[in-house]
Amino acid sequence: MSTIYDVAKLAGVSPKTVSRVVNGDAPVGRKTRDKVEAAIRELKYVPSSAARMMRSNRSGLIGVVTGAISRTAELVDPKGLPDLFILQGIQQIVAERDLTLMIADTAGQVEKVPSLLRTFQQHRVEGLIYVADYHKKVAFEPTPPNCPLVLANCYDAEATPAILPDDEACQRSLVERLIAHGHRRIGFLTLDPAMDAVPLRVAGYRAALEAAGIGYEPELVEIGYHNGDAFAHQRLSEALDRFLALLRRPTVICCGNDEMAMRLYGLLRTRGILVPEEISVAGFDNYRAIAETLYPPLSTVELPYAEMGRRAAKLLLSMISEKVSPPHEPVRVEGGVFWRSSVIDLEPDRQTSKGG
Repeated sequence: MSTIYDVAKLAGVSPKTVSRVVNGDAPVGRKTRDKVEAAIRELKYVPSSAARMMRSNRSGLIGVVTGAISRTAELVDPKGLPDLFILQGIQQIVAERDLTLMIADTAGQVEKVPSLLRTFQQHRVEGLIYVADYHKKVAFEPTPPNCPLVLANCYDAEATPAILPDDEACQRSLVERLIAHGHRRIGFLTLDPAMDAVPLRVAGYRAALEAAGIGYEPELVEIGYHNGDAFAHQRLSEALDRFLALLRRPTVICCGNDEMAMRLYGLLRTRGILVPEEISVAGFDNYRAIAETLYPPLSTVELPYAEMGRRAAKLLLSMISEKVSPPHEPVRVEGGVFWRSSVIDLEPDRQTSKGG
């Protein structure tokens, strides 16, 4: 491998002159520069980034720890890969700033995260982002002050800068849209209540009802799934039957995610109930592989994963350049409602009674 001294010898200049050409940190005459650049090309010389890093105290490296890569085999899973979409948003911003993204995968072992963060620090990354697979609380050892850390899709008890989906606002926006289309009996099939996002979404659901003067009815809220539930389909089926047994059943059912909505389509059809003519269905995620291919296409609200990634990268880079102080509260990112034909328009005063 050629060295700076080989380039200097071939070009007939000093190693310091070669360094000036490579680093652009001092003026060099055009003829001399041309000779040095020609020698670099001929010898295929690659400047030492480590040496430049030591001089400038800047590496141009951003480290990301995630579990997205080890889950790529699950691309067929209708839940999607939220952390992969977050990574894409991070990469977009990092590439725009002409920096290099280094990614370490946890292989599904969250206990590896602290050691991966330390490894990145040893390689002198300028900042770190940890990307979680869903909205949750995490706990890691603090990083040194000279290596800022941003959490994406998660938060901790130490007020580490964090980017989260605005689950409450997303659910509220969706329910407000349903109400605007005439629905007042709105069922809600939630995800596991142990998940941080679920109480926030229920709060958004209730806030939308309250703003429209619609009373909250507990019998219209059911748990659709529990995490790791081996009987998820049965649980969902039983929850639907409780809705259908109500004297005034829902005119529309909101689902905790688009996968649940997909299952609900099938359950309704096995009961001879048309979507959306008899009961409308709305999802959550805007996982397009589901939402756009279902018939009828699914109305849903987007979890803004790519935008969360972009926000996390922008926040980290601002912290590195010391342009902003780290926020003390998580930054929440709202997603938009995607209106498709799984929800029918109703007259505002229409109610559906049991059996019709």
